[in-house]
Amino acid sequence: MHRHGRSIVIRDPVWNTIRLDAVAASIVDTAPFQRLRYIRQLGLAHLVYPGATHTRFDHAVGVYHLAVRATRVLKSGPALPPEAWEGARLIPYAALLHDIGHYAFSHALEELEPERIAGDHEEMSALFFESPELRAALASLGTNAPEEIFRIIRGQGGTALRGLVSGSLDLDKMEYLRRDARFCGVPYGEVDVERLLQGLAVLQDPATGHWEVGVRAKSLSALESLLFAKYQMFRNVYWHHAVRAATGLYKRIVETAVEGRILSPLDLIGPTDEELLFELRQRARSGSGDVAERLSRRWLPALKNRKLPKRAAEIPAWQLEERTLPEWVSGDTAEKRHWEDGVAAELGLAPGEVILDFPVTKAMFQLDVLVDRSGRTVRLGRKGIPGLIDLPKLAEELHRTARVLRLFTFERREVDPEWLLDRLAERRPAGESLTGTTSGSETTLSGTGNVCSGGGRK
Repeated sequence: MHRHGRSIVIRDPVWNTIRLDAVAASIVDTAPFQRLRYIRQLGLAHLVYPGATHTRFDHAVGVYHLAVRATRVLKSGPALPPEAWEGARLIPYAALLHDIGHYAFSHALEELEPERIAGDHEEMSALFFESPELRAALASLGTNAPEEIFRIIRGQGGTALRGLVSGSLDLDKMEYLRRDARFCGVPYGEVDVERLLQGLAVLQDPATGHWEVGVRAKSLSALESLLFAKYQMFRNVYWHHAVRAATGLYKRIVETAVEGRILSPLDLIGPTDEELLFELRQRARSGSGDVAERLSRRWLPALKNRKLPKRAAEIPAWQLEERTLPEWVSGDTAEKRHWEDGVAAELGLAPGEVILDFPVTKAMFQLDVLVDRSGRTVRLGRKGIPGLIDLPKLAEELHRTARVLRLFTFERREVDPEWLLDRLAERRPAGESLTGTTSGSETTLSGTGNVCSGGGRK
């Protein structure tokens, strides 16, 4: 990192040279932002891909870089009314700060039930924006800048360019796919970023009259590249069986610690990866009872020494299309935990040492973006656009083929898939079925294997 006056130039292995302006440099120098140096971008994936030790710090700086480039491209386009540019100056800083609220090991804890954590990482950002140091770094942007940036991160606010930070075309996806693939050493994350950036446009929604970030039709092939890159990364990295096993073990450790009052949900806010593991070890060792014993002598050493839960059974999602499964199969509910402990007893294992894993990501491939087709603006939504490849349908198919139902056990066991499905059917409350079932904002697996829900990232 080299300082040049009040700006900073960073040499980055993905984007080569990144220049932070004076405000961005001040943000980066704050303690809340420096904390991101010690939170791994891919959580526990480094236990499978040793190179995946890159951090939220690296990623956030990369998203800032893309945001600066994207706003420059958009401003060089056709002249637009002033309201289209309201709040545009805050977009690069919202991009820089979009992950400021992350928990240790990134997204893993957000899979837990709401009562186990204080909120998702975007909600937690509000707490970090209260930092006097961070507010001082943002002072030159105006007294309301922290609140306005927080709204942009949440996908709210009136600025037309907020879609660059939160939306189908957000720069977060372009950055993390390229960076994650590079550090995992896999060839799957190639996205035609240059084509996507050059194809961006600020378009007026014909239905509402509001301005928002869209894309020119000629760049839809680059959008396809993002779709396929995301599919390959989920299938081969993010949902790799050992990554899911490590994530499941970590979640079980934290969940059990919160249940046993060794930690509280508020204790999870702020610690970095190693700080949280250290605190867990210290509290478990000084505690008493079965929970403290299990954590200190069995589960925490297993995570540290990569003694991960083993696959007892796995079933691809496409093989489940004619099956009915409990609504809770993709969550971390008390009902699911009761089922897991019942199976653990049948398999001769201790409570908590069976994990059922069927990951789902909110709107993993959802597309909702305006498209400029030769001067006519249309929306690419769930119904697609006539005359173009049916990207929404393709996205749902990719999600379906990426998902796998797995049963993990803390000691090696082998379970017949039919036995697993029978156990799930036996413990299902009357009337529950995957077909057409809705829980909160999530519509679960239907007969066609489609899953979609509200916005969000991997």
